[in-house]
Amino acid sequence: MVAEVSKKFIHELHDYLAIAVGLAIYAVSWTVFMLPYGITTGGVTGVAAIIYYATGFEMQISYLLINSLFLIFALKILGWRFCAKTVYAVMIVTVFLKVGQIMMSDGNGGFKMVLGENQNFMACFVGAVLSGIGVGICFAANGSTGGTDIIAAIVNKYRDVSFGRVIMFADILIIGSTYFVFHDITRMMFGYASMVIMSVSLDFYVNSARQSVQIMIFSYKYEELANYINHTIKRGVTVLNGMGWYSKQDCHVLVVLARKPDATNLMRAIKQIDPNAFVSMSRVVGVYGEGFDKIKVK
Repeated sequence: MVAEVSKKFIHELHDYLAIAVGLAIYAVSWTVFMLPYGITTGGVTGVAAIIYYATGFEMQISYLLINSLFLIFALKILGWRFCAKTVYAVMIVTVFLKVGQIMMSDGNGGFKMVLGENQNFMACFVGAVLSGIGVGICFAANGSTGGTDIIAAIVNKYRDVSFGRVIMFADILIIGSTYFVFHDITRMMFGYASMVIMSVSLDFYVNSARQSVQIMIFSYKYEELANYINHTIKRGVTVLNGMGWYSKQDCHVLVVLARKPDATNLMRAIKQIDPNAFVSMSRVVGVYGEGFDKIKVK
């Protein structure tokens, strides 16, 4: 019992540290690349940035106030379980946004431009990539950045509308509103470009981190292969009994679920032990259970 509690505590601590790292990267993307070049994206951070561009009101304060309002509704509708890590994430982002703005201040009410003047597109690209990776790290640890995530969760609870669709519509409206601040369609297009780049970076990080393969091995040397996979590669193996319908001979099929980096070692082992083996490999969307991802439901 003590070991189980300890293991769970370590896992939760790892998640909270990962969320902090991811959100630190997210804050850097804003304070180093987005704000100095007048670029925005969606979400509450985007709303806070627009308020800053229009009034000069500090971004992290707007971000904290808006999220606090959303969290009040979320606590009543979604409960503490959903909100715990969201509250933590909101506080982390608030602190890092403040620290980042202090470090990037040029002393004259503006920000240093680390990429130089007239590098808006490069700032948009680098900032969006870092933003997507940061949010991806946070999501992989079952975290949340708050804001439109909360709205999406509330809408999804009462209406058959997906999280992604709600967030997409909200982001389109938020970025579109930058036109009324700058009266510049180019800046608005930079915002939409950053939204797309961020989405691609987020998907790439999450999918690459969890990508797994399923390998089916048809071999008469199944015992030797199974022992090697178990003891050397440290992966589980399931042995299925089958029969080749053409030959009418009994056969054994090894089924292995592994991370993509393990696939190369598996293929080498198969080639070494039984070059005549028949192998089928396919990608799987997700694998949950011991040795893989933990089932996480908000």
